[in-house]
Amino acid sequence: VEGQPFLAYQLAHLRELEFHDVVLCVGHLGEQIRDHFGDGQRWGLSIQYAVERRLLGTAGALKNAQPLIEDTFLALNGDSYLDDDLRHVVAFHQRRRHVPNMVGTVAIVGADDSSAYGALKLGPQLRIERFVEKAPLIDPWINAGVYVLEPQVLESIPTGRAVSIERETFPWLLEQGQRLYGCPMRGYFVDIGTPQGYRAFQSYVAARGLPALKT
Repeated sequence: VEGQPFLAYQLAHLRELEFHDVVLCVGHLGEQIRDHFGDGQRWGLSIQYAVERRLLGTAGALKNAQPLIEDTFLALNGDSYLDDDLRHVVAFHQRRRHVPNMVGTVAIVGADDSSAYGALKLGPQLRIERFVEKAPLIDPWINAGVYVLEPQVLESIPTGRAVSIERETFPWLLEQGQRLYGCPMRGYFVDIGTPQGYRAFQSYVAARGLPALKT
């Protein structure tokens, strides 16, 4: 995008918000990502890598990174961008850590059509009642692919197979009585996993002059 890898925009955004310790979950062609970003020190970051020998899905990738995760952590999808202050999601989560069985916060954004995204149903105090992937809109919110999670979430993820956090882990946690909350965000959100989303992000970067980590 504008001559820079998409990840360079994500990482620049995190650095701007003073998140410096990063774990990249990589698989196919992961060595190219490592060659480009290295340990991140030239940008004031500390980057480690959790390497998948085979595809493990969104939850399986986090499980694979478990040895590198010690405490409450922020997790982002590698193919979407939320141009907002992610520290707000962290603060939202921290304010609710005293709630029994509270294990995670999901950044949510408004949408007119959730058919291409993960829909969810919110209850009182923004507690998430259920997830419905790629389904007609339930509430006017979709999953923005940004999470603040407690380490015990990783304990619920099976080892050695592909697991989806959206379709398996989150619904299972809710079934077990664990609590997840939705944190409403107002910033620009885009998923570059489609040609339309990719073009939209290109236009957004060009118009806004969005910063990236540059070599």
